[in-house]
Amino acid sequence: MSGNHYKGHEVSCCIKYFIFGFNILFWLLGMALVGIGLWAWSEKGVLSNISSITDLGGLDPVWLFMVVGAVMFILGFAGCIGALRENTFLLKFFSVFLGIIFFLELTTGVLAFVFKDWIKDQLNLFINNNIRAYRDDIDLQNLIDFTQEYWECCGAFGADDWNLNIYFNCTDGNPSREKCGVPFSCCTKDPAKPRDMNIWCLYCVQDSEQKDHINVKGCVPQFEKWLQDNLTLVAGIFIGVALLQIFGICLAQNLVSDIEAVRASCVIT
Repeated sequence: MSGNHYKGHEVSCCIKYFIFGFNILFWLLGMALVGIGLWAWSEKGVLSNISSITDLGGLDPVWLFMVVGAVMFILGFAGCIGALRENTFLLKFFSVFLGIIFFLELTTGVLAFVFKDWIKDQLNLFINNNIRAYRDDIDLQNLIDFTQEYWECCGAFGADDWNLNIYFNCTDGNPSREKCGVPFSCCTKDPAKPRDMNIWCLYCVQDSEQKDHINVKGCVPQFEKWLQDNLTLVAGIFIGVALLQIFGICLAQNLVSDIEAVRASCVIT
């Protein structure tokens, strides 16, 4: 009779190993992202001079790898070990942590919709700060170049924003050979010319008529246009991520309930 009572409360192997398998991928991917971040910092000499992490005026893209990797590692560890060892503390931590992330994403989305103008101003300020630090970090430089090439834009609201950078500004005392210029990623794409021939468009374009050879639109308006053109895709991705998070929370809570029911039945018997 006691055996039949225990048989009514069993931990679902499907849920247990689904959570384990799903989270072990997150755990490994998180470790990989953190490893890539540490390797990038090592290559730039940051690990030998920790204070240099805060010296960069703009965004160090390595931070994205480190933060995202750390979050994925923590979530993956809690979900993977919690499910495998049937540890209710780790599973509850996984659920709460995932719930906090979901709440922050939801709050950010609502605030971004309500305070669109403020977000636009902050994005402009963020881009201009990174323009100032363009030559200070190779990863930041590559990120800006990729963004300007992908969206076919130049600066936050136009090529004149590059006047903020000490190498590209048009002041009389600027000795740089890039004076009054823009990065090569601002150049318009000409299929008839190789890329190394087209980069000559960047010299002295801020104060000349050669602006016909660069992308005159800013990256902030181009980003807004991209969002409008791909609104369905962006909304689909956000809804898909949200549903996965809710599904993960429900599965973890279901597994916790099964584990606690089995333990309670063991105490009773």
